[in-house]
Amino acid sequence: MTREEACSKIDEAIANFGIKGQLIEKKPYGNGHINDTFLLEYRNDNNQIKKYILQRMNHEIFKNTQELMENIIGVTSYLRGQILKFGGNPDRETLNFMPTLSGDSYYVDSTKNAWRMCGFIVDTLCFEAVNTPDDFYQSAVAFGNFQRLLSDYPAHTLHETIANFHNTASRFKDFKNAVNADVCDRAKEVEAEIKFAMDREKDAAVLVNMQASGELPLRVTHNDTKLNNVLLDRETGKAICVIDLDTVMPGLAINDFGDSIRFGASTGLEDEQDLSKVSLDLNLFDIYTKGFLDSCGKSLSKKEIEMLPTGAKMMTFECGIRFLADYLQGDVYFRISRDKQNLDRCRTQFKLVAEMEQKMDEMNQIVEKYAKRQEE
Repeated sequence: MTREEACSKIDEAIANFGIKGQLIEKKPYGNGHINDTFLLEYRNDNNQIKKYILQRMNHEIFKNTQELMENIIGVTSYLRGQILKFGGNPDRETLNFMPTLSGDSYYVDSTKNAWRMCGFIVDTLCFEAVNTPDDFYQSAVAFGNFQRLLSDYPAHTLHETIANFHNTASRFKDFKNAVNADVCDRAKEVEAEIKFAMDREKDAAVLVNMQASGELPLRVTHNDTKLNNVLLDRETGKAICVIDLDTVMPGLAINDFGDSIRFGASTGLEDEQDLSKVSLDLNLFDIYTKGFLDSCGKSLSKKEIEMLPTGAKMMTFECGIRFLADYLQGDVYFRISRDKQNLDRCRTQFKLVAEMEQKMDEMNQIVEKYAKRQEE
């Protein structure tokens, strides 16, 4: 079934959410590649315009819609209570999902496609890339606040909607299998990259082992902590809401921090071909660390804070081996728009890993600076 065919039941889905008022517009919305997203506009009886986001969920990626939505509803309901407790506005500071006519959190149409609807948060901005240091700072504030508000949520009750998503040891095993299988006969052209990864095999299990031993606690994690998953207030530019909660799962807080650094503190694009343009910007690392720790408050343990730079390195390394494995397998997972794009992605990640290893002392000093400020 094509995406067009899958979306053909949009009117059926809309009718089963029973939103009051006259539907005056429906149109595709956003740049997402996973789900199909639409913006709906209604005029209610008071002649007010109300907007909603309707999404057809991609069941090819997320196999268990029930578990996915249980995670999202559980977390957003809890966030709503926390935001009210601290005097915030839960209609703007978290996503609010509309029930179906039968009271469910999603609707399955006659072609077995699942749909959900949430309120549209007006007067907000969402950026695809970091344009200013303050953009990056605001994303740090958003994800740090996300950790703080959910610090007491029982993370173990969440479903693992994608198995071993940030289990770097498991990802490394998958990478080695891809090297050994070499189904596209590409291994011989990437011997340097394979060696770079193999030389760091012992690193792959470090965080997994620390979680298993209890040194790093299980947390509610977002797992896609890019700037484009934060809404900023149009007037003030301040972060107000974390969105795209499909990958909310139990995990490590330092992985959320690390993925932000991997993507946002790099001076180059993720698929940059000229590696001389790719570097770890310590100023951006400093800015993000400040925003993240300030907004986390005292919700993180001393060991979690200490391991933040390692989280940055390991998330970058994990993405690198995933890109390289996909290249070896024939580019079957990550979308590409040109030949060797996944190889270029791998090389930028490995360049950043090497720089992080060189700059680890400076990264640790930055973290210590803001950790001490929290203790004062």
